Amino acid sequence: MDAVKVPRGDQRVAPGLVRFELLHQDAKTGARRGRLHTPHGAIETPVFMPVGTAGSVKAVGPDDLERLGAQIILGNTYHLMLRPGAGLVGELGGLHRFISWDRPMLTDSGGFQVFSLSEKRRITEEGAAFQSHLDGSHHLLTPERSIEIQETLGADIVMAFDECPPALSDRAYFEASLARTTRWLRRCVKAWSRERSSLFGIVQGGLDPELRRRHAEEVCAEDLPGYALGGYSVGEEPEAMHEGVALSAPLLPKDRPRYLMGVGTPLDLVTCTGLGIDMFDCVMPTRCARTGLLFTSRGKVVIKNAVHARDPGPADPECGCYTCRTFSRAYLRHLFMAKEILAMRLNTLHNLHFFLDLMRRAREAIEQDRYAEFAASAAGAGGEGGEG
Repeated sequence: MDAVKVPRGDQRVAPGLVRFELLHQDAKTGARRGRLHTPHGAIETPVFMPVGTAGSVKAVGPDDLERLGAQIILGNTYHLMLRPGAGLVGELGGLHRFISWDRPMLTDSGGFQVFSLSEKRRITEEGAAFQSHLDGSHHLLTPERSIEIQETLGADIVMAFDECPPALSDRAYFEASLARTTRWLRRCVKAWSRERSSLFGIVQGGLDPELRRRHAEEVCAEDLPGYALGGYSVGEEPEAMHEGVALSAPLLPKDRPRYLMGVGTPLDLVTCTGLGIDMFDCVMPTRCARTGLLFTSRGKVVIKNAVHARDPGPADPECGCYTCRTFSRAYLRHLFMAKEILAMRLNTLHNLHFFLDLMRRAREAIEQDRYAEFAASAAGAGGEGGEG
């Protein structure tokens, strides 16, 4: 499918808006090499964004993230509005100052977390009424309130408030949901200041090509600094998700960053970069680190397995991260089995390095017009196979 044709106005005159440069496209694939300029610095794309749910990427500090080469991190609107509260963060200078992070930051709208509550929320045209998972208190999150919270937090990029239906929802539900999400987007646009942040719209539609195209037309009719694909990796098979992204990514404007939300595995990153995606985020590297699952150039390693008890080698012989340069698998297993906090930190440092370095190498391959070869060689890295 061709990109949706939408009129382009005179934008990016406000200092808070991001600006995207498409530097190069791989000769054989849809992989794109770009640069996203933000008030807190430039981001080289394609990029993986570590998730800092409650104002912290779990188990590591901002200095760790800088050494790892993280260019941008995420904050979670839902969790931060409940604790410590957007007002408090704003009073203390915004999220960048609050967490001592001086590089770019993106906040999600809170929609995914609210809609995942299922039993504790009710959706109306006004917004989503829900009960806090912390104390049972009642809240109403509307498009206007979501934008207000995100701008109070001070994110460089803020996301439109949308509904994320399960992938296997029936068509009637999708139809109603998409129409409501479009109306919510228009309310987000009206609430958006433009001087304080850059608003990205989100295209939904599940795995239905017709619904995806229709919603892309509606979302891209709003002249925004960037666009995202939502509603993937929410229950469908990976192959179906990749097919959906292959159809949907070309629908988004070529001159704006394309963000695939909540995806994914190393295979997802490699595959979807080749389909034209510029930005990714996922909790996978940090969450898996806390369960003792390490991503390596030879596949997944479950560090608690007894086979590693006397292994003097690093988690990944081809990895240059601090964990692999310094410690053995035997020591990492000991820490994990002893429930030492250091295990979480060292595992997280390794997994984040693996994901960030994967994207660094992807950028190099695109620049050299050899992305297809890179993807073929990297597709198995961190994949379903592994050493045990």
